[in-house]
Amino acid sequence: MTNVITVMTAVHPPAAQYLADAYKSLLEQELPDGWDWQWVIQEDGETDEVRPHVPDDPRISFGQGRHGRAAMARTLALSRAKGEYIRVLDADDMLTPGSLARDVKALTADPAIGWTTSRVLDLMPDGSTVGFDQDPAEGIIERGAVLEHWEEHNFRAQVHPATLCIRRDLLLALGGWMALPASEDTGLLLALSAVARGWFSAETGLLYRKWPGQVTSQPAHADEREREARFAVVQARARALAAMENWRFEG
Repeated sequence: MTNVITVMTAVHPPAAQYLADAYKSLLEQELPDGWDWQWVIQEDGETDEVRPHVPDDPRISFGQGRHGRAAMARTLALSRAKGEYIRVLDADDMLTPGSLARDVKALTADPAIGWTTSRVLDLMPDGSTVGFDQDPAEGIIERGAVLEHWEEHNFRAQVHPATLCIRRDLLLALGGWMALPASEDTGLLLALSAVARGWFSAETGLLYRKWPGQVTSQPAHADEREREARFAVVQARARALAAMENWRFEG
C-alpha cells in the first residue's frame, strides 16, 4: 500500500501561469520508499482560464468552486485530499528538492509533532533570492512559541505559513484555514502552535515568488483597518485555543 502526502494548491487565474513551475518542483521530489504525492488544485472561482494550465498527471485532482479567496478554496479541496499529511503549496511558489521527504521524515519520526515548516527564500523577479534573518534553529517548536514571537515582533512569525505540512486530522479538527480575506494561513499557523508542537527544518523548503500580481502585493492587503481586524481575530483564536487545557494534540 502506498502512503500519500497531499500537496494542496489554491489558484486564481492570474497565478495559473506558474502552475507549470510548481509541477516541475513536484516532479523533482524524491520521497521515501512506499510514499507518493497527490496534488489537489482548487480554483478560487469557476472560469475557463485555469484548467488549461493544469498538467496531465493521474496524481493531480483539479476542482472549481464559487469565488471566496484562498481559505474557501483550500477547504473545498480537502474533500479530495487522500493523504495523511497535507502540505501547502501556493500556485506561484516552488518546492525545493527534498522538501516533502523532510516533512514525511519529521512527522513519521515523532507522533507528537503536529505540523512542520521550513526555511524560505523569496524568489525575486530578476531570479535572485533573499533569505530571512530570523529563522529559528532546526528542531522542535514548542506550543505557544509562534504566538509569542508573533506578538513581540510586530505580528510577524518566525516561520512561514506557506511551508506548512499538517497532519490531516489535526487540520480538520481546527476547521482548516480561517475565513479571512487574507492572513488565513497565519491564522492556521498560530492555531496549530497553540495546540501542538511543530518542527522547523533549517534547509530551504520553498521558493516564495515575488511578482506584481500576487495577492499580498495588492493595495487592499495593506489596508490598515482590515489588517488590524484580521490580526485581532487571529490573535484571539490562538489565545482561546491556548487557554483550553484539554485541547492539546498529543499524537
